[in-house]
Amino acid sequence: MSDEPQQGWAPRDPDGAGAPEPQGGKPGGKKKRKRTGWRRIFPTWRMVLGAFLLLCLLVGGGLVAGYLLVDIPPANAAATKQSNVYLYADGSQLARDGEVNRENIPLSQVPKQVQEAVLAAEDRDFYSESAIDPKAMLRAAWNTVTGKGKQSGSTITQQFVKNYYLGQEQTVTRKVKEFFIAIKLDRQVSKSDILSGYLNTSYFGRNAYGIQAAAHSYYDKDAEELTTAEGAYLATLLNSPNAYDVAAHPENKSRALGRWNYVLDGMVKEKWLSASDRAAMKFVDPKPAKAPSGMSGQRGYLVKAVEDYLAEHKVVDADTLAKGGYRITTTIQKPKQDGFVKAVEDQLMSKVDKDARKADRNVRAGGAAIDPATGKVIAMYGGIDYTKQYVNNATRRDYQVGSTFKPFVFTSAVQNGSTTQDGRTITPNTIYDGTNKRPVRGWDGGAYAPENEDQRSYGNITVREATDKSVNAVYAQMAVDVGSDKVKDTAVSLGIPATTPDLTASPSIALGPSTASVLDMTQAYATLANHGEHGTYSLVEEISKDGEKLSLPGRDTKQAVTREAADTTTSILQSVVDGGTGTAAQAAGRPAAGKTGTAEEDKAAWFAGYTPDLATVVAVMGQDPDTAVQTPLYGALGQPRINGGAYPARIWAQFTKAALQGKPVQDFDLTLEPGAAEPPSLPSQEPPATGEEENGGTTEGQNQGQTEGQNQGQTQGQNQGQTQGQNQGRTEGQNQGQTQGQNQGQTQGGTTTDGGTTDGGTTDGGTTDGGTADGGGTTDGGTTDGAGADSGLTDGLPTRSGARAD
Repeated sequence: MSDEPQQGWAPRDPDGAGAPEPQGGKPGGKKKRKRTGWRRIFPTWRMVLGAFLLLCLLVGGGLVAGYLLVDIPPANAAATKQSNVYLYADGSQLARDGEVNRENIPLSQVPKQVQEAVLAAEDRDFYSESAIDPKAMLRAAWNTVTGKGKQSGSTITQQFVKNYYLGQEQTVTRKVKEFFIAIKLDRQVSKSDILSGYLNTSYFGRNAYGIQAAAHSYYDKDAEELTTAEGAYLATLLNSPNAYDVAAHPENKSRALGRWNYVLDGMVKEKWLSASDRAAMKFVDPKPAKAPSGMSGQRGYLVKAVEDYLAEHKVVDADTLAKGGYRITTTIQKPKQDGFVKAVEDQLMSKVDKDARKADRNVRAGGAAIDPATGKVIAMYGGIDYTKQYVNNATRRDYQVGSTFKPFVFTSAVQNGSTTQDGRTITPNTIYDGTNKRPVRGWDGGAYAPENEDQRSYGNITVREATDKSVNAVYAQMAVDVGSDKVKDTAVSLGIPATTPDLTASPSIALGPSTASVLDMTQAYATLANHGEHGTYSLVEEISKDGEKLSLPGRDTKQAVTREAADTTTSILQSVVDGGTGTAAQAAGRPAAGKTGTAEEDKAAWFAGYTPDLATVVAVMGQDPDTAVQTPLYGALGQPRINGGAYPARIWAQFTKAALQGKPVQDFDLTLEPGAAEPPSLPSQEPPATGEEENGGTTEGQNQGQTEGQNQGQTQGQNQGQTQGQNQGRTEGQNQGQTQGQNQGQTQGGTTTDGGTTDGGTTDGGTTDGGTADGGGTTDGGTTDGAGADSGLTDGLPTRSGARAD
């Protein structure tokens, strides 16, 4: 057999996988292998390349088609802005806006550095880059998708197109049109003309459209007279017109200053402003707003509150709402709104005499009322007149809430099953040491020994009594026992915003240094009235545009605290109205629970209370009408001091009585914590507080022998007047207080006669059986029956530290 290969035969593939070349195949060609296994799942590089080229073709074709098909339209309806109509809950008209505050000016009348401030705030590459910034658009989209909040990726050109040619609606169609019009406009119009149009159409808040209107509204001058610092502030407003108006929202000033600094620092970075000039620049506060005449009285306050509500809940932003055309039905009930205004007028403003008393010029009031069952705000009092005072006293967050915060401490104690330092469960009957300036125990953040009202000491006192008399020493210690961080959490759960200024987790939280608004406090007290069930308050029943309704936030109720925690708090707040500092609220003629409060230096006085049907908070505030600076209320209305148990409680009572007229009287249906009705629990013996002086029997430097008939030296009901370590007359419940030179337990730091006191009490206005006459009241500057004239406060001067119990 020949060794030559035979025709039609091929050698076997060494791997055994070979096969003869099919007939018609190319000589020497290789067979194409089929994709098997997992490789079949993935596209080939040819498929990927083809898809990419097809996508490019489609996108390119779409861009060309869009550019050709989308024309630059005429100016939108912003120049002929529609009115927004605001309605009461019954459908009657509350207010209507519609006047447009705008005056167009050429770019040459806007100072160069003011223009640059706007560029630093909104689009630093405006002159060097195209009308579209793809990177910014992608970054904004990514931040929105990843939950960092909605952010604009628009250039100034795009914003101008939105302002002038389109609208504020957040739709895909509008964004697509904006994209193509901006590209086309950038090719046909100069950058200067675009910037000029942008400055004349942008919304700056206060119903001001354009830089000229904004200059007049905020600084009462023409745009060409603006300084760089003023221009930087106006540029700041473009980011959030209402939020950064520091006159309308003083609590937002730190945020506005942060944005203002960002603008100026950007100008330095772009070399539009020297570092030295930047360093010397100071923020210039804008002037108070002048509201439209159609917004006089309470109308402007209500409209502004509704606008803020819609923006805060992301229903309609301020810019979009400002374009008009919305029909908004509020939750405000006209009869109750009128009743609130009348109550403030009858009980407060009618007594103001600006000619006779300078302090009366500073008297202001704010109030809000919420239906606990529905969360609807049914009435609100914002101030004397929106055209005279622009800031809404019901929604501002810059006045201390004082002792109206104390109930949240007790609520948190019950909610968390808290105990005292010696292990006793905290109930209304738990006994605390109410000694003035008693250092708190168990706090590792440093020494803290708060003063009581008028430096008064109470000795052993129950939580209920301490609430009635608003004893700072007790509640500061309770905040430590509960944990100030838990107290803060409880307050937030009840409805106080977590971002409230000065809402800090420390023992002082109990005394109310935080600056929640009247509306915030009303929401929290409404939660207590609703047995601990919290739901976000609402101000809007319905909103529509062109007949189409917009979605509103749901009630979203939850059990913020247990029913026992809320109801047990209600029980001790009933006691405040029945016989504590809030007795004036009894004039409502209904079962009521409430708490008085006073800000530091008497700059505000509060009453927060509720019936089973209605929660209402009223605050009387001091503010200079010219400078807007907060002022003490000493001497106002002819009174040495204004406290929460007086005018605020009287306003509350008149309004509540009128608002609930015709409704059946309901009593509170309460479920109390275990032990709430048990006898007071006695504390274990505690050693003297650190820092007590042993000179003349004083505690923390307090004078225990000068107040006529007042017991100021008891600590846990015992005589602690020791000199040189010797117990001189210790008899539980006895009075150490010397009156008018009498020798009763100590003589100017010396020794006592017979080692004790006479009959355990004092004479000539002293106490009997170690207590004070008529339940702790004193005469000649003290109180009577535990409360006394003007809701338990003395007629004396303010406390030295400014701390107030009420």
